[in-house]
Amino acid sequence: MSHPEIDIAIEDARWETAVPELEALVERAVAAGLSALPDSQAGPVSVSILLADDATVQDLNRTWRDKDKPTNVLSFPAADQPMPPGEPEPLGDVVLAYDTVLRESVEQSKPFSHHLAHLLVHGTLHLLGQDHETGEAEADAMEAIEVAALATLGIPDPYAD
Repeated sequence: MSHPEIDIAIEDARWETAVPELEALVERAVAAGLSALPDSQAGPVSVSILLADDATVQDLNRTWRDKDKPTNVLSFPAADQPMPPGEPEPLGDVVLAYDTVLRESVEQSKPFSHHLAHLLVHGTLHLLGQDHETGEAEADAMEAIEVAALATLGIPDPYAD
């Protein structure tokens, strides 16, 4: 797979102070997610990342999923559309909620940057069609892919005790 085009929008400035070299981490984590399923995309791809707050994510969650609460990460796969030759295929958008990611990282005693990378990999895998809500086998398979992708970043298994 060629180098992905990753558009990063930082809506909440707290992200920038919480993670050194934030954009580099985002790019590495998304690339790790994309590389975890190398056969899923043949040509160049693009992914949009929005680093937001709980209120923004809650609004999106309410509007698109009928769940009126914040969540850590939302993925919005792009509609299939023909692209001109050589243009990156848009895979979709991944949106993260700062407050929820921070709270979870504290509750789980995980470094914030590790939890962020995990959620970026997780969201990217959703853009590639992976699902963990259709059954236990699918959830186990997705977790194994996440663990392998995170290992390439030097991040330990987030599901281990």
